Amino acid sequence: MTTLSLFTTLSDADLLSRVVVLAGTERAATAELIAALAEVDGRRLYLGAGCSSLFTYCTQILHLSESAAYARIQAARTARCHPAILERLVAGSLTLTSVYLLAPVLTPANCSELLDAAAHKSKRDVEQLVARVRPQPPVPSVVRKLPARATSAPVLLAEQEPTGRAAMMCGTTTILPARQPTTPRFVVQPLAPEMYKVQFTLSREGHGTLRRAQDLLRHSVPTGDVAAIFERALKLLVEDLERSRLAATARPQRERQSDPRSRHIPSAVKRAVWRRDRGRCAFVGTEGRCTERGLLQIHHLVPFADGGETTEGNLQLRCAAHNRHEADLWFGPGGAGSVREQSQPHG
Repeated sequence: MTTLSLFTTLSDADLLSRVVVLAGTERAATAELIAALAEVDGRRLYLGAGCSSLFTYCTQILHLSESAAYARIQAARTARCHPAILERLVAGSLTLTSVYLLAPVLTPANCSELLDAAAHKSKRDVEQLVARVRPQPPVPSVVRKLPARATSAPVLLAEQEPTGRAAMMCGTTTILPARQPTTPRFVVQPLAPEMYKVQFTLSREGHGTLRRAQDLLRHSVPTGDVAAIFERALKLLVEDLERSRLAATARPQRERQSDPRSRHIPSAVKRAVWRRDRGRCAFVGTEGRCTERGLLQIHHLVPFADGGETTEGNLQLRCAAHNRHEADLWFGPGGAGSVREQSQPHG
């Protein structure tokens, strides 16, 4: 019997229960491994195993990937300074990613407070927490051409991250994170509570458009600051998208009486549904409401194909995945209630 076949006979409820148990077991095993690695590191037992470092021991003897090794070594050395981390890893309130992000700013004085604040938070939330504790100065606006070998088409990079291997400290122990790829990538990183660093590439056409915008805005943005121009551009883009997709307007017109049996969704109804559902998928599962805010669609609770009316009371926001899920629940997989039949794109 294969590992996969162990679960094929379980009911849906039993399978979900088993997954919860397995996740807890994995967390406990990971925390135990980290505690053991901390002790191996403290005794320098990797030297006797023929390895020059704990990282080599983890990758060559334990056969962990480089990223997995770095994360666990960081957690092990941080846990030696702050043992409470292990309990939180077991409980699931803290992840290895959170430990990695928090490590440089943890001190005996703030450890308890920061670990509480980071409990069950996403990577983005923890990055913002770190930025509040240790704000960074704003980065200069830079536009420069990338080396020709990096891509076949000329691109420009707004603010390049420094190269090299930055060292992270816990007490007197230095931890070197994995070398980052040299290819530019999209980055949004909080520097301080009210500041973000954004890095991305532009095509030749995009660069030309940027230069044109700088020229046209010299009267109000004399320096041609890229950040100021992109903030203006994004504000206009969002206003245009909200107007076209959400029927947003500062001066709504009086709507004519619409037929609730029509597939057409009046603008006033779109706005009401969006406000009521707060721009978020309104599907509520056994573990709570869906958190998705992208790829939203207007969903008929009673499908239009089954006589459902196009009224505010019969409409809710759904992400694409839950819209398909509810169509399958109502009509069966591949039935009459396809996503096209049930909904309209909404963002």
